[in-house]
Amino acid sequence: MRIKHAETILGASRVDKVFDNGCRALSQVSVQVRRGEVVVIVGPSGSGKSTFLRTLNRLESISAGRIELDGIDIHARATNVNRLRERVGMVFQGFNLFPHKTALHNVMLAPLKVARRPRAEVERQARALLAKVGLADRMDHYPAQLSGGQQQRVAIARALCMQPHIMLFDEPTSALDPEMVGEVLEVMKGLARDGMTMVVVTHEMGFAREVADRVLFMADGRLLAEDTPDGFFSRPAHPRLQQFLSQIL
Repeated sequence: MRIKHAETILGASRVDKVFDNGCRALSQVSVQVRRGEVVVIVGPSGSGKSTFLRTLNRLESISAGRIELDGIDIHARATNVNRLRERVGMVFQGFNLFPHKTALHNVMLAPLKVARRPRAEVERQARALLAKVGLADRMDHYPAQLSGGQQQRVAIARALCMQPHIMLFDEPTSALDPEMVGEVLEVMKGLARDGMTMVVVTHEMGFAREVADRVLFMADGRLLAEDTPDGFFSRPAHPRLQQFLSQIL
């Protein structure tokens, strides 16, 4: 059973995002994430899900509102972005591995170069994490020698090696062949069981039903609904959510 705490680790309040061309991507989005909680965000393409996720570690700026991680204003000018990203791990659709480095060295790179931790300590942790994601026998392989699912699992281990307080996943299985999706989702389920705080943007409704503590629905840059998985899928109240679910389930 996952251990969840009442304390809020991440809070977004009335967040707006307007791009330079005038396109409004986010409008008054407010979300609270408690420590140990798994929050899954779903919605149609272009709904602002990924844009919102990217604001949570300042990969995307915001036009108005406030986002705090452990009480730190993420978007304040004084906030050290590198320190922030040590606390917020992120896994993207693409794997973004260095092709000339082995799986082990890909995982070790950021803790060595950014966090400047001792090499022996980092290597021990990297080996343990690669074993945890089922790649104990692939540590010395290069990305070109790994399947898409294996590369994504290396990317997850790489993010975990920075010892983040929260993990963000931006459609982590969307670039994978169908038979590789399950192996990545199993790793994510294991992280949830271990109590990792996670915010996941995904189209995998089975994962949302099984793993999420709460499911959020976004459309047209707005947060329109949120509920437990049971209420979200069985008793959707918002008409736009009803329409969305009728098209995908």
